[in-house]
Amino acid sequence: MTRIIGREVEPRLDWIALTDALAAGHDLPRAEIEDVFLYQGNRTLLNRSAWIAGLGLLVKAATVFPDNPAEGRPMVGGAVNLMSDRTGALDAVIDFALLTKWKTAADSLLAARRLARPDSEVVLIVGAGTVGASLYDAYSAAFPQARFVIWNRSPDGAARFAAARPGVELCETLAHGVARADIVTCATMSTDPVLRGEWLRPGTHVDLIGAYRPDMREADDDALTRARIFVDSRATTISHIGELRDPIDRSVITQADVLADYYDLDAFAREPDDITLFKNGGGAHLDLMTAAYLLDRAGPA
Repeated sequence: MTRIIGREVEPRLDWIALTDALAAGHDLPRAEIEDVFLYQGNRTLLNRSAWIAGLGLLVKAATVFPDNPAEGRPMVGGAVNLMSDRTGALDAVIDFALLTKWKTAADSLLAARRLARPDSEVVLIVGAGTVGASLYDAYSAAFPQARFVIWNRSPDGAARFAAARPGVELCETLAHGVARADIVTCATMSTDPVLRGEWLRPGTHVDLIGAYRPDMREADDDALTRARIFVDSRATTISHIGELRDPIDRSVITQADVLADYYDLDAFAREPDDITLFKNGGGAHLDLMTAAYLLDRAGPA
């Protein structure tokens, strides 16, 4: 029987448990992954599929229409199908926004639990949109002692974000916010870097989420050359996303500078003064692992 999994399951979800499930998913046979991108101007159709033996198959279609918010519509939409690895039958249709919210932030949180200093005191969120809100929830679960700071291109957006979350501070400039942060997590739609490496101090962990197209970047070359670089998946970040593809094409860095992905989690380690940088590419195998977690948490039909 095909399950329909929506927001009603959310009270049973846990950020730390999901990151543990993502880590465990990488102990299974390596995922087969395929992405297909279609573009019309600034609009994107992204079809992502994954198959993990023993776990399942997933197809996720995502649309990103950046002009939608000006007309009161969501920027991102789509659909998610989870299928049985044993029979190929459709096991579940999962709410796209629910899965994307939990997968995206948990993907970054798994890296931060390995690469950020456990005693991190200040988390800077760059971008006050939907992803920024879920990052606040996720990072609060793993770093309960931390104070949060928000920066957004639109000061009004940052103000609304902070007003909805008591204790969140506004920063006057991004440079000032980065200079005081132990963790910098970026979730913007920028095509040109907003984060400069010269602002980073030793020991900072950088989490880059927003860029998903070849023409998008959030961090400049200096940030990449100063940092130890990690990714969730080499297959979905190095060749497809401008954050790494652009500086590799220009020989600013090489593929060898990407030290590890989640299939080598033991390599996710740091020295106290290291600047670590994680690129969240959000591959379909992570959607699949998250979908399996959601199905489990939904309980019996």
